[in-house]
Amino acid sequence: MSVQKITVTADEEGQRLDRWFRSRFPQVTHGRLEKLLRKGEIRVNGGRVRANLRLEAGMVVRIPPLPKPEDATRPGPVSHSDAVALRDRILYRDDVLIAIDKPAGLAVQGGSGTTRHLDGMLDILQFDAQDRPRLVHRLDRDTSGVLILARTRSAATVLTAVFADRAAKKRYWALVLGSPEADEGRLDSSLSKVLSGGGREQMASDPGGKPATTLYRIMARSAEPLAWLELTPLTGRTHQLRVQTAEAGFPIVGDPRYGRRETNSLNITLGRGLHLHARELSIPHPEGGTLHVVAGLPPHMVQSWRALGWDEPSATAAQRKG
Repeated sequence: MSVQKITVTADEEGQRLDRWFRSRFPQVTHGRLEKLLRKGEIRVNGGRVRANLRLEAGMVVRIPPLPKPEDATRPGPVSHSDAVALRDRILYRDDVLIAIDKPAGLAVQGGSGTTRHLDGMLDILQFDAQDRPRLVHRLDRDTSGVLILARTRSAATVLTAVFADRAAKKRYWALVLGSPEADEGRLDSSLSKVLSGGGREQMASDPGGKPATTLYRIMARSAEPLAWLELTPLTGRTHQLRVQTAEAGFPIVGDPRYGRRETNSLNITLGRGLHLHARELSIPHPEGGTLHVVAGLPPHMVQSWRALGWDEPSATAAQRKG
């Protein structure tokens, strides 16, 4: 396959380069795409770019020779049980979008060594639409909760802009080890990627990094050194909530990357896994009005809530107003 030069169309304007690329070349993993960008093999208007570049109509994207779909490593067929489980997680669906409750442990997109991921299962959520759903934002693999999928290209353009412009209102619930002194407050920092001691990339405070702001509110405190926090990110940096809570002295329970504080000394048994859940999401609907979606806690967090004697807020809800 030879080098291609593709002109961005008007209805593709506003899409992130990585999402545009994945919709056209689904056989290429996200990790492979990042490598091609780092090497400068993918260019826009002749220049090196990053995956988060917002495309404009008329831009020309250079595409190097790529593996054919049949030669690439692709996710295996979706099992019947996975198909049923994913459809059961639909919280809201209309002609232009779907809201699902993403389970903890399921990656949103593929990468090195990741063949089971949501992006590889989206065909089973196509239903009567012309195209398979499109990803318009992300959650970490081990974070559960509300995730929005676009069912049309035009909806994908609108929703991608909604998340890019911070017009989406998000609320997360977390169980943290330790707790802030004040019942509510604000976490401000500047974050950038650094190399950990093991040579793995992760996020950390850096004076030259990008600003990150999160509002927090304590929902409940425990006799154990644990607290239930509501976290409202005002920015969308990678791993923002996990890094900021850890650096403030109250890491999220079950976080192997930023937590690293033992819970063996506790007098209760907690559920296993990252205790971070995308509880609520409100977004402008592409066809008008506002969509508000709520996802119930995942099983491992329900187990912890019960062990702590807290009410189990497992109800889900979805409503479009206006």
